Amino acid sequence: MNEVVLLTGALGNVGRTILSHLSDSYTWRLIDNRPPDSDFPYDIIAADILDTSAVTEAVEGVNAIIHLAGDPQTSASWKSVLRNNIEGTQILLEAAVNSGVERFIFASSNHVVGHYETNDKPTLSDPNSPFPLDGTELPRPGNLYGASKAIGEILGRYYHDEYGISVICVRIGNLNEDAPPVDYARGQSMWLSKRDCGHLFDRCLQAVYGYEIIYGVSDNDSSYYSLDRARTILGYVPRDNSAEHIS
Repeated sequence: MNEVVLLTGALGNVGRTILSHLSDSYTWRLIDNRPPDSDFPYDIIAADILDTSAVTEAVEGVNAIIHLAGDPQTSASWKSVLRNNIEGTQILLEAAVNSGVERFIFASSNHVVGHYETNDKPTLSDPNSPFPLDGTELPRPGNLYGASKAIGEILGRYYHDEYGISVICVRIGNLNEDAPPVDYARGQSMWLSKRDCGHLFDRCLQAVYGYEIIYGVSDNDSSYYSLDRARTILGYVPRDNSAEHIS
């Protein structure tokens, strides 16, 4: 029998991408605070991640959780990220450990480290440059959204240390289009193709780890982010490179 995976925020771009690549590999339980379009091919629980009763019921009997739900806007207010990103993540983690969920995959963001670019223009050839970042550096969020994701990573660290649940935080790059942006160097460096996204989350569901932070990008030339930890810990083998799409 396939593992049962709860996917929160299932109607978003990342959620739909994961489902399109892994629909037959797992038994999916989906939750989103919006009703789906009439052509959405899956059953879904329409509930807010802050609804403790709905979340408790949703996690019952699942093996793993991919947590995508939250306010994704980089201009989001503190009130919104506190409610949707921080409190929602804590409610879900608490329900997960109470139900014996084995692993928790947290959709973090490149915005957790956005202010590394404020004073340091990414220079990959300079040995004194902090780039490429590898997930061991301290957070330097570039906005309140990034701060909320950093707090989500810390919550994951606590619940792993306190209760033993496996937690991996994926600092997702730029999953916006089928091809990287042509005139946006930063977007090219952190592009994550859809097939690499599906493969990455599949490895997050299969690999053995305790607590980890990795970057979710393709194998791009001049990437701001190192894939060494994702390759070593997960066996992630990205197939795409933004440079191949830029003439």
